[in-house]
Amino acid sequence: MFFAGLFAIYFTLRSTSPELWAERTDLLNVPFALVNTIILVLSSVTCQLGVFAAEGLTFKSRFLQRLIGWGVVPWFWVSFGLGAVFVSGQVWEYATLVIEGMPISADPYASAFYITTGFHALHVTGGLVAFLLTIGRFYAVKRPRHKEAVTAIVVSYYWHFVDVVWIALFFVIYFLK
Repeated sequence: MFFAGLFAIYFTLRSTSPELWAERTDLLNVPFALVNTIILVLSSVTCQLGVFAAEGLTFKSRFLQRLIGWGVVPWFWVSFGLGAVFVSGQVWEYATLVIEGMPISADPYASAFYITTGFHALHVTGGLVAFLLTIGRFYAVKRPRHKEAVTAIVVSYYWHFVDVVWIALFFVIYFLK
């Protein structure tokens, strides 16, 4: 519901202040944000590969079988790394925008941008913590059981949700002109 409210802020700003919208969206680095988005989406793919490993799925393709053979822990480490790169990319984008004259206090568009993307970054950070806790749980047991597999699956649901929300945010923030 909170993200729905944030989307509403963006659409309200767009309809009430089209000149501010046009001016501020010109400052956004769309190619960089696109690469950062691809990184986050890839982290969802690696997370799902970890889930497949947790579920013990087998594939006819030897290539896929070797990849799945990695297990939950390596795939979740890759997902964690990609998620950390995404958050680092957002921090770099914030620093760049501040240098270009768009701090959070500049105007309503800047406030909406930082609150929306920052709130999402907090959710991604929560997912990173969940990855670490899940990895720790897998390390703590000698032989993973159903309980550990369910943990990996639940973490993946959260991570996929965060990714889907970002794709919608990315479209609204970076592509709506």
